[in-house]
Amino acid sequence: MNLGEFLNHLNRGLTVAGGSEAHLFMHEVSQEALRITAELNNAYHTPAEIRSLMARLTGKPIDPSFAMFPPFYTDCGKNITIGKNVFINSGCKFQDQGGIAIGDGALIGHNVVLATLNHDLAPEKRSAMHPAPIVIGKNVWIGSNATILPGVTIGEGAIVAAGAVVTKDVLANTIVGGVPAKLIKKIVSEENNE
Repeated sequence: MNLGEFLNHLNRGLTVAGGSEAHLFMHEVSQEALRITAELNNAYHTPAEIRSLMARLTGKPIDPSFAMFPPFYTDCGKNITIGKNVFINSGCKFQDQGGIAIGDGALIGHNVVLATLNHDLAPEKRSAMHPAPIVIGKNVWIGSNATILPGVTIGEGAIVAAGAVVTKDVLANTIVGGVPAKLIKKIVSEENNE
């Protein structure tokens, strides 16, 4: 299995069975991610160096407008896509095997967890993993210590309150919070309020 085949398997939402070829390849990808994140997290790096390390980690170009405060953790890295003017604060953990897409202008607070894998519910199949993507729309703000679960889309302009656990899609221009996250209010922009 190569990286393209592995990502295709994940992005089709196919199960990764424990001990399977995809599972073994996942461990290989994890080792590279662990090496790069160790380099990222264990010394000071300029903003340009951080962007370079993130490009190595994701295997994709990172826009010059991207900024991040390490430490940052992931056990894959190759299924993350980052837009322009994105800021990721320190301590974030991205489990990106299922795919993480971050839209332009998104702000991600301290210690946010983005998890794209679920284990199987059946005890005899517990080592099997089910990938599902997380999509973060443009100009989303995710507060500190929030957790976003597999398969969730956060609509453009939405806010996820600090500490929220998001289990379902979030509508555009809304604020959600709590465990599990629920609608708090709709956002009315100043432009629409005049």
